[in-house]
Formats: sequence, C-alpha cells, structure tokens
Amino acid sequence: MTPTAGSVAGKDDPKKVSVASMIGTAVESYDFFIYGTAAAAYFGTVFFHTDNALIGVLASFATLAIGFVFRPLGGYLAGHYGDRLGRKRVLMWSLIVMGVATVLVGVLPTYAQVGVLAPILLVVLRIAQGIGFGAEWSGAVLMAVEHAPERRRGFFGAVPQIGIPAGLLLANGAFLLSEQMFTGDWVWRAPFLASAVMVGVGMFIRMRVAESPEFDAMKASGEIRKTPALDVLRNDWRIVLRIVGLRLAETGGYYITTSFMLSYVVLASLTDRTTVLIGTLVGSALGLVSHLAFGALSDRIGRKPVFLFGSVFTILFGVPMFLLVNTGAAIAVVVAVALGLLFSHDPIFAVEASWFSEQFPRDVRSSGISLGYNAAAVVAGLLPFVATALYGLLGWYGPAGLFVLLGIISTWASRFAAETAPARVGPSAPATAGAPAQVR
Repeated sequence: MTPTAGSVAGKDDPKKVSVASMIGTAVESYDFFIYGTAAAAYFGTVFFHTDNALIGVLASFATLAIGFVFRPLGGYLAGHYGDRLGRKRVLMWSLIVMGVATVLVGVLPTYAQVGVLAPILLVVLRIAQGIGFGAEWSGAVLMAVEHAPERRRGFFGAVPQIGIPAGLLLANGAFLLSEQMFTGDWVWRAPFLASAVMVGVGMFIRMRVAESPEFDAMKASGEIRKTPALDVLRNDWRIVLRIVGLRLAETGGYYITTSFMLSYVVLASLTDRTTVLIGTLVGSALGLVSHLAFGALSDRIGRKPVFLFGSVFTILFGVPMFLLVNTGAAIAVVVAVALGLLFSHDPIFAVEASWFSEQFPRDVRSSGISLGYNAAAVVAGLLPFVATALYGLLGWYGPAGLFVLLGIISTWASRFAAETAPARVGPSAPATAGAPAQVR
C-alpha cells in the first residue's frame, strides 16, 4: 500500500506506540491472571461449599473457564468497532470494563457470608472480565504493527506481547507480596483492589498515542465496512479456524504450565504453590527479553520457523516437564515451569501479533485477528479444568498427554498458514498490500 495523506498524518513514533500498547496490555493481563492464581489457590474454599479439595478446584476452574467462554463476545465487539470506530477507542473501553470488574471481585462477599449468591456474583464479574480482556489484544497489537516500519513488524508487534508476561509477573508477584503482608481473605483481595491504580496509569498512557495510521487511511479513502466482523465470519472463517489451531500450543500450554500446575503440585503432594509461582516469575522475567528476540528473529528468517520452534518444543517437552515437577525438588519445578514458558509459549506468542495481522486486509484486520485469537481462548479456558479431570482419572500422564496433543495440533495447523514476513515474501507482504495472504 502506498501511504496516503491520511496515514502519514496519523503516524506516531513506533517505539512510543508499542510501549504504550505493552503497558496497557500488562495492566489488563494482570487483571485477568490474578483471577487464575486466585482460582487455583483460594477460590475453591472461599466461594464454594465443599470439603473435597479436588471438587473445590474443579468448581473454581469452571468459573475461570467462564471468562474465556465470553472472550469471543469481547473479541467480536472489539473487532467490529475497531474496524469501524478505530483501534484506540476500543482499547480505552476494554481497559475500563476490565478494571472495574477486577476491583469489584476484590470486594465480593464469600460463601460463608452470603451463601450461593457469592459464586453467582463471581461468575457475573468473570463474564465482564472475559469481555474486557477479549476486546484488548487486537487493538493493542494492531496499534503497534500498523505504526511499525514494514520490515520490523515482527519486532514491534512483539512489544505489546511482553505485556502478557509482564502482567503475569505482576500478578504472581502481587500474590507473593500479599502472602507476606496480609492474612485471611486480604491475601487474595489485595491484588484485585490494587488494580484500580494500575488501570488509571494505563488509561493515562493510552490517551497520549495517535490512532493507527492504517485506520486513518481507511477513513480517508472511504474503506470502512458496515459489518466487518460478520464479513470475516462469512468470507474468512477458514483463516479464523486456522488461527485457533495455531494458538492452542501457546495458550493451552500456558494455562497447563501455570494455572493447572499450581493446583497439581498440591493435589499430588509434591511441593507448595510458592515454588510454581517462583518458576512462573522466572519464566515471565525471561519472557520480557525472549519475546523481543523471537519477534526480531521472525523479521529475518520468517514467522513460521520461529513459530515451529515453539510448537515442536511443546510436543517434545510435555513428558519431561511433568517428570521434573514430579521430583518435588524446588529447583526442578522452577526449571520445568520456566522452560515451558520460555520455549513453548514465547516463540509462538511473539510472532502472533505480526503473523496473524498479516493474514487479513486492513479493513477487516481487527475483526479477523480478534475473532481467531479469542475463539482459541474458549478452548484454552477449559484446559485447566480438563487437565485436572484427566489427572483424577489417569494421574500425571493425562495432563502431560494433553500438553503434547496441543503442540501436535498447532504444528499441523501451521502447514496451512502463509509465510508473510517481508524478508521472505518480498517488499509487499499482505499487511502492506491490503490483500489477504495466500497459502504458499
């Protein structure tokens, strides 16, 4: 695409935009991930009336899954309005919805106080969280990718992705700190209440960046569609399903490595949850660097080779990861969790922003990537529940096999996805040309 006056006028510093997107994503990720930690460690006894630890964890993970079920609705709304009203506007509203829901979880009454009303209110707020988080990702990565130079979309697209490990780092760090500072219900309430400050910071930063130049160019040339999300479902549903398959190793493997593992080490009497949290913190800290490295590498050698490194590693690491955790040794557990995040999750997640964006023309890009990304989240949200049930039936072999299966599915799906990095396909990759990618 030749830059138009509209696109140039809206151009902002790519570094500024990508960092702003990253900070906002970190805030929303913090909000979403503290729920996963609280669900694994506290909510089974706080909000559900049962003396069976396994049943309590299953019920808690069921509410965790509800947030994922509603993420496609947030993704649909974000995609539709992101293509019609602008990427920036959707980002602001998603942050508000997510922040309000998270703070309210922090003040919920428990089952002991109000009975069955407690889990009902928890589910309602989890639905709001799911809608808010579902609306977040597409706008954040498109702001970064569409402001970036053509041959550095992989790198700048990976910057907002750092917000995910940063949010996880903040979430787990908040719980570790809270456990040292508070007792009783305040241990889990404090991290939720702290979200109010973080959302205010995120709002301030996001207000200071310009709208996507691609969207400004669309407005200037009259390319805005009336029903972009519906158009994607009618015409590009195969690409959406492909993205779902591509994401499973990354997002599903992630929740097995983190949320499920928090419960597994306790249910199997291996070690305490703190050891898993430390491993998650180590892996997340490494992710602050690895995402940038993998994103930059994808600009040089292509999106698909970097992706395949992560998906194949997922296949190979499923059994060794559980063998390490099963030793119960703190260092082995930390290494297993950190390696799972570093080499299974990070290579895949780093390239998703640029690779998925390059699969769609700009007038439906927000809708396309948002629908595919969040549809995969529905499956991922069920996996801690499924992994726990498989553990109850088959022991550790069940969740280990599930981890491997996710890697196989994503590796298979990559066979049908086009390579789109300009370094591999020439100077006019789909995201620049404004036309859908063709399978090569």
